[in-house]
Amino acid sequence: MKSLVFIVLTLSVVNAKDWWENGNFYQVYPRSFRDSDGDGIGDLNGVTEKLEYLKDIGFTGIWLSPIFKSPMVDFGYDISDFYAIHPEYGTMEDFKNLIKRAKEVGIRVILDFVPNHTSDECEWFQKSVNRTEGYEDFYVWHNGKIDANGQRQPPSNWKSAFRYSAWEWNEQRQQYYLHQFSVKQADLNFRNPLVVNKMKEVMRYWLDMGISGFRIDALPFMFEKGPDENGNFPDEPVINDVSICPDPDDWCYLNHTYTQNQPESIEMVYQWRELTEEYKKEHGGSTRLLLTEAYTTFENLMLYYGNGVRNGSMIPFNFYFMQNILKNSTAAEIKDNILKWINSMPKDVLANWVLGNHDNPRYSTRLGESRMDLFTILLQTLPGNAVTYYGEEIGMVNGRVTWEETVDTQGCSSSPQTYESYSRDPERTPYQWDASNKAGFTRGDQTWLPVASNYKESNALSQSRTPRSHLQLFKQLIRLRQEPSMQDGPLEIKSILDDILIYSRQLPGNDMYVIVLNLSNSTQTFDVNDHFKIGSKAEVICSSMQSKYIEGQVLDVSNFEAEGNVGVVLVNVN
Repeated sequence: MKSLVFIVLTLSVVNAKDWWENGNFYQVYPRSFRDSDGDGIGDLNGVTEKLEYLKDIGFTGIWLSPIFKSPMVDFGYDISDFYAIHPEYGTMEDFKNLIKRAKEVGIRVILDFVPNHTSDECEWFQKSVNRTEGYEDFYVWHNGKIDANGQRQPPSNWKSAFRYSAWEWNEQRQQYYLHQFSVKQADLNFRNPLVVNKMKEVMRYWLDMGISGFRIDALPFMFEKGPDENGNFPDEPVINDVSICPDPDDWCYLNHTYTQNQPESIEMVYQWRELTEEYKKEHGGSTRLLLTEAYTTFENLMLYYGNGVRNGSMIPFNFYFMQNILKNSTAAEIKDNILKWINSMPKDVLANWVLGNHDNPRYSTRLGESRMDLFTILLQTLPGNAVTYYGEEIGMVNGRVTWEETVDTQGCSSSPQTYESYSRDPERTPYQWDASNKAGFTRGDQTWLPVASNYKESNALSQSRTPRSHLQLFKQLIRLRQEPSMQDGPLEIKSILDDILIYSRQLPGNDMYVIVLNLSNSTQTFDVNDHFKIGSKAEVICSSMQSKYIEGQVLDVSNFEAEGNVGVVLVNVN
């Protein structure tokens, strides 16, 4: 790559950026990343051990799925103490060591923030059950309804995301409480100002610890429509076509008119952005980052950025991108997906691109193992920020988890016949570090989930030693992202021929990069200059592992052969 160091230094002077802009953020699922003590469960010291590995790849920051004290019904998303580290993951001292080491290495740490609910073992919930002063309405409580037979029934037909009623009777308090996830995850009442203030206290506590921001969980669930003048909650309508979801116990059976995407959820994000900006003014230092998780409408995702008056999330996860790129998506559909986001964003924000996380099958499995490099190239060469789920850099695929091995509450709430449609365990299997026992994840003999069967052939150590591998490709792409044209060059994108996506990135006065992604199974030949004027010859920067093109190869692009299921990055030769 030509004059890389000079170009990057020049850019930093001419067009200085905030630390997080155009970054690549790596999701660490701590339970599955690295086990330092041999108990089969990943932990904080395991993450600390691998910080240099992550920095060497080139990640800007890591965000940790929840590490707080929890009964682990939903593996950390059921928090019993927002101020304590879960013992299986380590101690507060271990966390402080992680922060210290991350600063030494030069990588930022972002924590998962789970505001919608707490564990029913949380002290706040127990105080609310007992109607302790100040906690009476900390959660969403209701007496329920009395039916025609004089029997008490739940307040409404609302369903949990994990199936069945979202209401659970508490015998001690003699009321129902709302839980939009498991019965042990009680929904906080964000219409209570005391709850809002308490959660802001939690945020400030961890900012004081030296973290660089938060990834905020499950935002569409945070507010529900309040009760009517009689104190009752409305039933939600059944979907129009029940053949799509015929089980009345399933969450998808209802249109979530009253429990999802209330405008107050977006307003709350604006308040949290204001909190982080106030914190920076008070304490100095760099920008504290907000990333937000919301499976919601496209319009709402845009509003999470801000409303033109107030700012919100810097990185509202682009689930529109993830949910609309399917195995059979055409090049034209992918192009339209990308342009819709870029053309709809508010001013002065950055796009972001994400294809995987702990709740969705890995994109290598979902979109086809033969095309995993192609989609990695796509993810890493679009303008803005990229988000990487642990293991994507080495091409990890979903592991096989039997019904007997299933531990995910979403899978366990189903049946042996249907669990594979619900369980999130396959995308959470232990990281594949090397070819030793248990993939080098642990020195013990057991792992909390089984290691994927391909770990001996596919692991970080072997890929780091091989000139051509998923990991080497990923590193090349991270380096490429630092080039001026990839940092600030506009995107020009087309779909051509039989399912080929081709696009360019060029900042005036700098190199032109052309990316060719052939989504079809067959080789197609064309003149690259018919679409982007890259010149008669171009150099290969990187390509899919199975491609015949190798790094540094100079090609006559007038007769370029785009191989099936292959991605290639080209740069002009001066």
